[in-house]
Amino acid sequence: MSRTERRLLIGGREIILIGTAHVSQESIEEVNAVIRSEVPDCVAIELDEQRLRSMEQKDAWRSLDVVKVLKDGQGFMLMANLILAAFQKRMGENVGVNPGDEMRSAISSARELGIKVELVDRPIQTTLRRAWAKNSLWGKCKLLAALLSSAFDTQQVSAEEIENLRNSNEMDSMMNELSAYLPSVKSVLIDERDQYLASHIWQCKGNKVVAVLGAGHLPGVESHLQNLGAGTESADTSSIEVIPPAGIGTKIAGWIFPAAIIALLIVGFLTGGAAVSGKMLLRWLLWNGSLAALGTLLAGGHVLSVLTGFIGAPIATLNPLLGIGLFTGIVQAWIRKPKVEDMETLMNDVSSLRGIYHNRILRVLLVFFLSSIGGVIGNIIAVPALVSSVLAA
Repeated sequence: MSRTERRLLIGGREIILIGTAHVSQESIEEVNAVIRSEVPDCVAIELDEQRLRSMEQKDAWRSLDVVKVLKDGQGFMLMANLILAAFQKRMGENVGVNPGDEMRSAISSARELGIKVELVDRPIQTTLRRAWAKNSLWGKCKLLAALLSSAFDTQQVSAEEIENLRNSNEMDSMMNELSAYLPSVKSVLIDERDQYLASHIWQCKGNKVVAVLGAGHLPGVESHLQNLGAGTESADTSSIEVIPPAGIGTKIAGWIFPAAIIALLIVGFLTGGAAVSGKMLLRWLLWNGSLAALGTLLAGGHVLSVLTGFIGAPIATLNPLLGIGLFTGIVQAWIRKPKVEDMETLMNDVSSLRGIYHNRILRVLLVFFLSSIGGVIGNIIAVPALVSSVLAA
């Protein structure tokens, strides 16, 4: 038995776990060898329907409607998806392996032998949205910083380093780092998925099941399977399949800036009259609008998108359910309509700053992101500026 293989005998069933690195040639060879030698009743794969569809349909990006993505509030989620996929793709370039090739190979071998295939991972959108929802404001900032850092990281990863990702010591070190840096993200990306994967592997039919999953999940999945076999854990995962509602603190935080700004303008009017409140209003409009416009400009947005950022940011601030990025992004997409070639080169373009600015879909997302950040910074600066105006009145 290899270092990345776990054999479990539970309740008369044999469950074989194969831990892989998602861009590893050795992983491809190992999953093929195990499936063909064991000929199990079922092969469980660490994928969900959406990711499998994306892997099997090379032109899936052609159906992407970026405006609909923004309207549905999925702009940040799409960016995260693209950045993570591009990072894995870049890692695999040095070894000639595409991300998920070991999963494709496992599915191919199972189908060739007439073995049932089960997809046992939680939908990626649910995972990403739970990771976002369970983070604090500071945690969200750290998560965005980590994603952006990985997007523009040009460090080369050797084939040996990739294969080491299957080593438990290497994985333990990485998990400890992730847990210390972003504990809530680690909980969603690793701990919850360990539980979900184990539960759905457990529910696979047959006396012999081979499960192909990332090496980082091996210890957690094995532990959950042992608990399921002992009857000390339920197979019900409904509690980790929903997006947690925004807490009262998050809801209140959404109204803090608009409430503070309106209150300060009223205080300014009461203490200094229309002249003072008028100057305060102008200061807020300039800070909020100009920084949203600057963010749009830095993203390479069209002049009308920049103007939309300047005019729309104050309006969007007063309604936390809206965001200026929604408006600037839609205007950018309307003026610079994405072409088929943008969709075809999307995964390659997201790996470089030049590609992001060249690709019209990615430019829309960048406009959405930077204008949103600019509007938030504008409000953060505007509130103390308004307080100083009130004190000076």
